Amino acid sequence: SFQTIVCGWATAVYSQVTLAKTLAMGQGLAGLICGTAITSQFLASNFHVNTPMLQSFLNYLLLTVTYTTMLLCRTGDGNFLQILKRRWWKYLLLGLVDVEANYTVVKAYQYTTITSIQLLDCFVIPVLMGLSWWILKARYRLIHSVAVCICLLGVGAMVGADLLAGRDQGSTSNILLGDGLVLLSASLYAVSNVCQEYTVKNLSRVEFLGMVGLFGTIISTIQMVILEHNEIPAIQWSWEVELLFAAYALCMYALYSFMPIVIKLSSATSVNLSLLTADLFGLFCGIFLFHYNFSGLYIVSLVVILIGFVAFNAVPTPTAATDSSPSSSPAATCEEGCSENPVDAQELQPTEDRRKRSTSGPEQSYGSTELGTRM
Repeated sequence: SFQTIVCGWATAVYSQVTLAKTLAMGQGLAGLICGTAITSQFLASNFHVNTPMLQSFLNYLLLTVTYTTMLLCRTGDGNFLQILKRRWWKYLLLGLVDVEANYTVVKAYQYTTITSIQLLDCFVIPVLMGLSWWILKARYRLIHSVAVCICLLGVGAMVGADLLAGRDQGSTSNILLGDGLVLLSASLYAVSNVCQEYTVKNLSRVEFLGMVGLFGTIISTIQMVILEHNEIPAIQWSWEVELLFAAYALCMYALYSFMPIVIKLSSATSVNLSLLTADLFGLFCGIFLFHYNFSGLYIVSLVVILIGFVAFNAVPTPTAATDSSPSSSPAATCEEGCSENPVDAQELQPTEDRRKRSTSGPEQSYGSTELGTRM
């Protein structure tokens, strides 16, 4: 029928718009990660500043000032004190996981090569899928596994381009330790992202960012005092250094602020697949800023990763738990509208029932008229 055609068309348009929005926002997040990498590299190479905990502290402080303050202004059951009473230890652990995930991957650069980090950092994807299957009850289909493999092939092409271009840089002082730190960081990121997806889809984005910002600020402050008490006083402050610190903090703040929105729109696994292009964006910027050698494999890698990302999001990921809440998508609206169509409902009723209703109709009308006359 015409209504079925319209419903199908609306569903297709809605899916395409959602996919395009997820793709665009995911690449925006990748651009923010690229910004953090470039500012960190400028600080390390041009100004000999290597203070990852100080940089993380600035990000968590911005989150605290913004989102924790919003929680403090809340009233009712979702206020700040109620959240602390009910879930303070969970957010403490989550803040610790998030801080250490950021720290261990930066620390890994001191022991292993960039190539190893780029390859092993993809370990976050299978860990995320496993945790999502266990905690979030996600049930991936064959197309999702194939799409992930396509994305990883794109990463392989990127690493191959790095090797051909002679960018296998980094330390080799303790490769085993460095690779272990990368795997640990990927696992911690996976735990953090799964917890983030659960929180933003079941509680609120403001609560997640406010509590992670609060505990992240406390933990990063303690760790910064212990680990960087010599490096921070040695910084030669200038307007360039201050600008780079500010740019890094703003990029991280924007990344943390917008990532829950994209995760709520799709999933943590989908977002991390889109973030695989962050290294490519960094390479493209490095061609102009740091005079990297260009390779056509970079373009191939970007296209392959995007194809895998689109394939992953083309098919929705079902969950084991049945969602009984009504959906706001056009498909659900159309189905609801079709089932509530009075014409269709009347056609489905037996003829005898309709006769009874038509017979009883005048009696009910007469009764109501008589009652009105008596009143």
